[in-house]
Amino acid sequence: MTQKVHVRRTKRLHSGHLWVFSNEISEPVRGYEPGSVVEVLDMQENFLGTGYINPSSLIAVRILTHERRQIDREFLRARIMAAVKMRERFFRGRDAVRLVFSEADYLPGLIVDRYAGSIAVQILTLGMDRMKDMLISLLDEILNPDAIVIKNEGRSRDLEGLPRYREVVKGGPRPLPLVHEDGVLLEVDLLEGQKTGYFLDQKENRRMFGGLISGGRGLDLFCYTGPWSLAAAAAGAEVTGVDESERAVGQAERNASLNNLKGSARFLRGDVFSFAGSEVREGEERYDFIVLDPPAFVKSSARLKEAVKAYRELNGLCMRLLRRGGLLSTSSCSYHLGRDMFLDMIRDASRDARRSIRLLDLRSQDRDHPVLLSMPETEYLKCAFLLVD
Repeated sequence: MTQKVHVRRTKRLHSGHLWVFSNEISEPVRGYEPGSVVEVLDMQENFLGTGYINPSSLIAVRILTHERRQIDREFLRARIMAAVKMRERFFRGRDAVRLVFSEADYLPGLIVDRYAGSIAVQILTLGMDRMKDMLISLLDEILNPDAIVIKNEGRSRDLEGLPRYREVVKGGPRPLPLVHEDGVLLEVDLLEGQKTGYFLDQKENRRMFGGLISGGRGLDLFCYTGPWSLAAAAAGAEVTGVDESERAVGQAERNASLNNLKGSARFLRGDVFSFAGSEVREGEERYDFIVLDPPAFVKSSARLKEAVKAYRELNGLCMRLLRRGGLLSTSSCSYHLGRDMFLDMIRDASRDARRSIRLLDLRSQDRDHPVLLSMPETEYLKCAFLLVD
C-alpha cells in the first residue's frame, strides 16, 4: 500500500510545481523508506500527486504525476517516449540533443543526452536511482544506442546522500562520438568530459553569436573543448581559447584539426582570471569580440554575493579588452543568479570598466532544455549579447 504525505502549504503545488520541501510536510519524514513512492495530499485529504520521497533531502518529495498512478516500467516508458518524440518533432536530424530534461519532462532527477550513436545518462536523485536498472533497460530498448555511459558525478547526488561515480554500461568509451554543429565537427568525450561530455544548452546561442561575427580577433574564455571558438573561426575570425583543463584544451586542439581550423583557432591552458588580468595590463581594447561562458559560480544561495563579485570582475575585464563597438557574449548557468541580478551585474561591470553597453539579445538555454513555467528552477541559463562602446 502506497504511503501518504500531507502538505501544509499547497499554493505552489496547485500551480504545477513538482517539489515538496521537508518543512512543508505535516508528519515526520524520517519514517518513510528512502526513495519509495508516496501519494501527496493536502490537510483535507485532497490528492495532489504521486512522487518519490527522500527523508534526508531538503526537497523531500519530487512529484512524477498529478494522477494516482503505479510508477512502474510502463509509466516510465511512456514518459521517456513522450520526451523523445518531442525532440523528434523539433530537432529531427540533429545528432546531438538533450532527450530528457528532468522536471521539464516530468522525470525529476533524470538527464539523458544523445551524441550520435551514444547516450549519456545522469541520475541525480535517490528516487530515480532506485529505478536505475529499469531506466537503463528502457533507454536501451527505446533508443538502441551503440554505447551508454552513466555520469553520476553531480553535486546534487551529495545532497541526496548518493555516491558519485561514472560507468560504461553498454559499448565502450572509444571511439569518441562525432557530432555536427552548424558545419563544425566535434568530438564528445562522454566518460571523461564535463557534465555529460558537452554543453548542449548553448548550441543555438553559439550559432546566433557566430552570425554576428565577420572576421576579426577574439577570445573564448572557459573555452572547454572549443565549440564557441570554432564557430567564430568558421565565420572567418582568429580566436584564442583559454581553459584551465589540460584535457579540455587537448580536445579543443583535436577539434580544430578535425575542421582544418588550427590556423585560426588556438588554445591555451591557464587560469582565466589571471589571463584576462594579464591581457588588461598589457593594453586595453585589443579584441573585436569575446565569449565569456564560465562554470556555475553560484552553487547555493549562500554563495551568491561572492559569485556576483567574480562575475562582475570577469565581465569588467572583458569589456576593457574590447575595441569600441566590440561584441561580448556573456553567460551565467547559475539558477540562483536570476535575470534581473544578471543584468544588474553587467551594468555594474560596465561602470567598473568605464564602458557603455547596449544589449543586442538576452537568450536562455536551447529548446531541447524546455522550461516548465510552473518551475522557475528549470530556467537557469542567461546569455547576453552586448555591444560595447
